[in-house]
Amino acid sequence: MIDMLRYFLAGQATSLPRYVLEQLLFALFGWLPSLIGIGLRGLFYKLIIKSAGLPFIENGVRILQAKNLRLGRGVYIDYGVYLHACPVGIDIGDKTFIMHNSILHVFNFRNLPHAGIRIGRNCFIGEANVMRGQGGITIGNDVYTGPLVQILAVNHVYGDPDQLIREQGITAEGITIEDDVWLAAGCIVLDGVRIGKGSVIGAGAVVTEDIPSYSIAVGSPARVVKGRDAETAKRAAQASIFFGELESLSKQHQ
Repeated sequence: MIDMLRYFLAGQATSLPRYVLEQLLFALFGWLPSLIGIGLRGLFYKLIIKSAGLPFIENGVRILQAKNLRLGRGVYIDYGVYLHACPVGIDIGDKTFIMHNSILHVFNFRNLPHAGIRIGRNCFIGEANVMRGQGGITIGNDVYTGPLVQILAVNHVYGDPDQLIREQGITAEGITIEDDVWLAAGCIVLDGVRIGKGSVIGAGAVVTEDIPSYSIAVGSPARVVKGRDAETAKRAAQASIFFGELESLSKQHQ
């Protein structure tokens, strides 16, 4: 019983006093709706997280290991997001949006050396994304993901059929997603992969190998079908293109 309690507390906060303080602030302010709640959380959550400015955190956001969460200026965390910032923690860059029901989980209970999730500036993490950062996830600047994207920097060892899979350990090599990448809805990025700058990954693709810069990859497993060359850009320019206020805000703060 005592061992289970220690394990629980270790997952919740870096110490018992920190746990008490964090849970008190969550109970007082975590549920408050509207701009009033966002404002109060922005003020008081700075007592427990590292933030370069006042963060915009909606109600219903769950934060564990808050001491290991680092936010840049103008970060927005939407309703229902779950952030579990075990060592080495979670870093989210300036003007990045994490949309509702997304899960960012470092889950480093094995002293993994490269664990952590690092997201650059001006990124947009779509609805219900899942990131598992045991091997380390590094995401560059200006990266957009669609809904239901999974980025999983961990894998189970299962080579011995006479032993339970859960007893054979894990591998955790890490994932790198360079600047200006678009991951379309429902794609999955598996451990050990690097996606090069400016690449586009199609909806539902499963990325199992490195993708070169400025490539378009689709399928399961994902395969490069073309590059983002002048002809591709020309065809895209013939479509109706729309821009929003989010893009304007990002440009204003570059």
